[in-house]
Amino acid sequence: MSRQGIVKRETRETTVEVRLDLDGGNASPATGLPFLDHMLDAMACHGHLGLAVSARGDLQVDAHHTVEDVGLVFGQALRQAVGDRAGLRRYGWAYVPMDEALARAVVDLSGRPGLAYRAALPNAVCGGFDSRLVREFFQALVNTGCFTLHLDLLAGDDVHHAVEAMFKAFGRALGQAIEPDPRCTGIPSTKGVLDG
Repeated sequence: MSRQGIVKRETRETTVEVRLDLDGGNASPATGLPFLDHMLDAMACHGHLGLAVSARGDLQVDAHHTVEDVGLVFGQALRQAVGDRAGLRRYGWAYVPMDEALARAVVDLSGRPGLAYRAALPNAVCGGFDSRLVREFFQALVNTGCFTLHLDLLAGDDVHHAVEAMFKAFGRALGQAIEPDPRCTGIPSTKGVLDG
């Protein structure tokens, strides 16, 4: 069974295509935002995901549309790849340190979009990237991916370390949640469905 998602979205502001393989592969993010590319690469590496992202956006305005739309399309590809979630672990969690920074991510492939984001980032800008857009990315991702994410920055004085720890923690938690569970052959829910 294919565990892949391929989604393309075009608007007057952006053109974004995401190819996601839950069973691994290379990461090749190209968003026009080097810091976001670095974060997506780290996330894919630690989640053992194959991830190709191609995005062209109105960066002359600012990065908001591109970051949000990459999150939206990635979420759609994830939802496509997990299907009805039958046989998956469903839950995943990870703590990731990066020097002085410590992040925690907890994922539930619940079929319901929800983000609890608790991260007071130490600086507004990192590598020319507006760190406030980190929340926008994850909000867009859970909205279309239809899953619950608790993302917490527990410590961090360096904004690069803090954001990278968060992306890595999310990657590891997602990688755990999408693993096949040999004890579960059906939908991992007492309701028998995971659709909201």
